[in-house]
Amino acid sequence: MAASRVCFRLAGRIELSKRQFTHGARVFSHADPLGISQRRELTPEQQAAQAAKMKARQQRGLPDQKQIPGVKDIVVVSSAKGGVGKSTTAVNLALSLSKDCKVGLLDADVFGPSLPIMMNLQHEQPTVNDQDQLIPIENYGIQCMSMGFLVNPDDAIVWRGMMVMSAIQRLLNQVAWSDLDILVVDMPPGTGDTQLSISQLVPVSGAVVVSTPQDVALADTKRGIKMFEKVSVPVLGIVQNMAYFECPKCQERTYVFGQDGAKQLCTDHDIELLGELPLDVSIREGADSGSPIVLAQPGSGQAHAYANIALRVQEKLARNKS
Repeated sequence: MAASRVCFRLAGRIELSKRQFTHGARVFSHADPLGISQRRELTPEQQAAQAAKMKARQQRGLPDQKQIPGVKDIVVVSSAKGGVGKSTTAVNLALSLSKDCKVGLLDADVFGPSLPIMMNLQHEQPTVNDQDQLIPIENYGIQCMSMGFLVNPDDAIVWRGMMVMSAIQRLLNQVAWSDLDILVVDMPPGTGDTQLSISQLVPVSGAVVVSTPQDVALADTKRGIKMFEKVSVPVLGIVQNMAYFECPKCQERTYVFGQDGAKQLCTDHDIELLGELPLDVSIREGADSGSPIVLAQPGSGQAHAYANIALRVQEKLARNKS
């Protein structure tokens, strides 16, 4: 009996914390993307009936997409594989885009936020306006928001899916973005709850997919592309990161992770290759120091590569609207 009372009190506290965190946000459900319930052998008639049932459930469970106030276009930067330079690409892309338009940067990686370091905003905390909205922190002309602003940088965020989804909804719907032409969203790696939540809650104008030429990364990149197809998000193109290492003395190129793997993937899926970046120490140093290379070395070949990618993204967005 004593153990039952303890479990009951604990469950009540957990539910209270969920209600407090999700205040003003709506929790939704979605169909199982892995299709676990469909793994047993079914007849064609059973498969068709089950597919229709799951579609009806999904249609009932998903919320209507809502435009984020103050934001015209949303571009997500994604990679199904971690460690391919997605966050570095997102930051340098946002800064390159900001030369022609007003840009915001949302760090949607709840468990491993990188934006505070890369944008030189460590130890900064957002304030809240009268409407209980978080006010973005601005640096380098970019409005920024990240879970990294809200927690101690040394603390681990240990949350289950519902809490993560609630955090994403707050970051999407309760931030006072100010007249943005483009909101760049740095997605976490993978194809899970965060990716589905963002795709379902807000109208995403397009996705930029980052990959290395390595076969292991490309295998996951294919899955990421399929995910965006399933949620009806147009893939603007692929960025081949760490495409090669160029010797600073003799300029000889070494293809550390393989050669042209992302190019072949683009051909196979009829997707544009937006550009490629080398494996370069200055790009890494800029990210770690909070001085991204497009600002620290604007005349470099790497900065020009990011600028060209930003130009292609703008052209694709304009073309998709016409």
